[in-house]
Amino acid sequence: QVQLVESGGGLVQAGGSLTLSCAASGMTFSNYAMAWFRQAPGKEREFVATITWSGGSTSSDSVKGRFTIVRDNVQNTVSLQMNSLKPEDTAVYYCAASGLGYGSMDDSVYDYWGQGTQVTVSS
Repeated sequence: QVQLVESGGGLVQAGGSLTLSCAASGMTFSNYAMAWFRQAPGKEREFVATITWSGGSTSSDSVKGRFTIVRDNVQNTVSLQMNSLKPEDTAVYYCAASGLGYGSMDDSVYDYWGQGTQVTVSS
């Protein structure tokens, strides 16, 4: 069965960097668009970034210029490189996969989700 396993979360000071990784298995990874979403306590899940099967990417305005989504179709991984982190980036970060192949900010198009990894940014 399809599995998405996130790793790389943790505690970091404001201004610092973290890289999240998501390892996919049980699927033809290169056929899927991948994305990162996040959910802060008491808030709705929000889109962070997405990357199509061919590598085209889009990110939310709140992270543009600071976060970069990258995929490796050989290793079946997608990463989120996060720089200049802010306390408001604190959230559980989720990896998601869409069989549509193109990315979307709409979480309803994603077929599979990881269990999430916690990112905490201290001020």
